[in-house]
Amino acid sequence: MGNTKTNTKNKKMILETITLLAESKITGSLSLGLAGLGAGIGIGLVGLGASQATGRNPGAAGKILTISIVAMALAEAIAIYGLILAFGEAGQ
Repeated sequence: MGNTKTNTKNKKMILETITLLAESKITGSLSLGLAGLGAGIGIGLVGLGASQATGRNPGAAGKILTISIVAMALAEAIAIYGLILAFGEAGQ
């Protein structure tokens, strides 16, 4: 029984936080920050995977580099979408 009350309380708190953020003027900065965080984590994971793959198979370094550059560009696109969203929200 106590767990259900805790879940309900947490859901209510999350809903209030989302409502507060939606009404505030910091949504552009928040979206840009989260997009940058996601892109940074994505690029870091791609670099980690590429370095591990090159270490395991040095002969495939060229193919690994090509694939990792494409993956890093896709991860960086998330940050660009966040920037566009932030500018769009700042203009309102």
